[in-house]
Amino acid sequence: MNDVVKFLVENWYLLIAGVGVAAAAGFMLYRFFKLPTKEQIAKIKEWLLYAVTEAEKELGGGTGQLKLRQVYDLFVQRFPAVAAVISFDTFSSWVDEALEQMREMLEQNQNVQKYVGTH
Repeated sequence: MNDVVKFLVENWYLLIAGVGVAAAAGFMLYRFFKLPTKEQIAKIKEWLLYAVTEAEKELGGGTGQLKLRQVYDLFVQRFPAVAAVISFDTFSSWVDEALEQMREMLEQNQNVQKYVGTH
């Protein structure tokens, strides 16, 4: 018992930091799940556009399955609750939409081309 009290007294700042991080994460989850479903999906699709762009930048062309796997792994880390309730087919269709949007951006925006490295 004395060891536990001693540990808490010596490391009180870790306890406070942990509570702060947990509270911030809880608040973010609360705000996300408070949104209507359409808004949640829109936010996920916005994030997927970012994720597929980063995968394209990192892995380049001709690596479709690797990019899909990378984006899916990031998706599961970022949205574990959503990943548990949607099918992979739904996720894959969302990724296809994000890829189409990214391709349009690449055609129309030289800054995006430079960022991805396709200039």
